[in-house]
Amino acid sequence: MFGIEDFYHFIQAFFVVFPIVTILHLIGHLAFAYFFGCKKMKVVIGVGKKLFSVRNIEVRLYYFWHGSCSLGPLKYTNKYSQCLILIGGSLFNLLGILIVNILIHESIINPSMLTYQFIYFSIYYVFFALLPMDFPDGTASDGKMIYSTLKGKECKQTSQDCQSFTN
Repeated sequence: MFGIEDFYHFIQAFFVVFPIVTILHLIGHLAFAYFFGCKKMKVVIGVGKKLFSVRNIEVRLYYFWHGSCSLGPLKYTNKYSQCLILIGGSLFNLLGILIVNILIHESIINPSMLTYQFIYFSIYYVFFALLPMDFPDGTASDGKMIYSTLKGKECKQTSQDCQSFTN
């Protein structure tokens, strides 16, 4: 049965936890891009009408739904650097899961609906990011881009959340 308390958890999950998981995923892409010498990066949090921007971070009306990053040229570019950038988002989500579990195991934080939601959405994000597939908008998942890159195929698509390496 869906009650008032469940409605609170729904609001918390979709308007707080899911955006945090999305931002962590994008930070993973950006961290690896920075490591490989990318100096020009832009982050878009959400979709819809632009609300505001600060430096290279843009926040959109529906901040809780999706996010993306655009990357400029890399100083060190090859298929392995591109694959690490693409998998970086999922690695950061997995690292987040590990850290939360360690903090719970060491009794630094208590298990709660918030930690459950964080882990759940992190697993969800990793699964759909690494599943090699095309999304309805014509973009590819990180997994499909990694597969294409390792196979040496020229992929005309871009990853849904980590755009071009050459802009």
